[in-house]
Amino acid sequence: MFDAKKVKDACVEWIRAFFEENGKGCCAVVGISGGKDSSVTAALCAEALGTERVIGVLMPNGEQSDIDMAELLVRHLGIRSYTVNIKDAVDGIKNALPFELSEQARTNLPPRIRMSTLYAVSQCFNGRVANTCNLSEDWVGYSTRYGDAAGDFSPMAKLTVQEVKAIGRVLGLPEELVDKVPIDGLSGKTDEDNLGFTYEELDRYIRTGEIRDMEKKARIDMLHKRNLFKLQLMPMFDPEV
Repeated sequence: MFDAKKVKDACVEWIRAFFEENGKGCCAVVGISGGKDSSVTAALCAEALGTERVIGVLMPNGEQSDIDMAELLVRHLGIRSYTVNIKDAVDGIKNALPFELSEQARTNLPPRIRMSTLYAVSQCFNGRVANTCNLSEDWVGYSTRYGDAAGDFSPMAKLTVQEVKAIGRVLGLPEELVDKVPIDGLSGKTDEDNLGFTYEELDRYIRTGEIRDMEKKARIDMLHKRNLFKLQLMPMFDPEV
């Protein structure tokens, strides 16, 4: 049985220990999307370090229909925040290239610009960038390498979606943030539509190995194997081997 209060308390202590060793007195810089992952990460950091040491960065790409959720989180936690619209940067790269971006490149460009923005903010305020990925998304590669998959510390990388939600409730986050259905922001489809299975099914499979639909099992296994490289260091040539 998952003990959300116990895990939340342990994670808070882990964050404090990380900053003691890797940036005493530094701020945590969190990209705020308005979804459960960034909300829980920011709340954990606020409890661990104090609200004065957490900086939220809102990064819409032009118009963001649900930016009010990100603003709600900032108000709820009482943290300092900055809004940086990345549209000009995204368009600048698109316009500078002498060819059309592929669909995959169009999808991954904004997350990578957002991560560059977070590091720019971090280096202006003596910060450490929080990675907001969870175990479920990482398991099937639902992240952008050097985009949202980057960061200096990762509080939730070993927690499934259901566990993250449980911690969000223990932290007292607004229900609409914890249970907000994640949408990819491009096609208007939910994460689960794109993946082909629910996070509940995925989480159960990760934790217990149980899954009823063998087609979904095969898809999860395929995505996991195909995307393992995102969780590994880049291959490095060693002349001594």
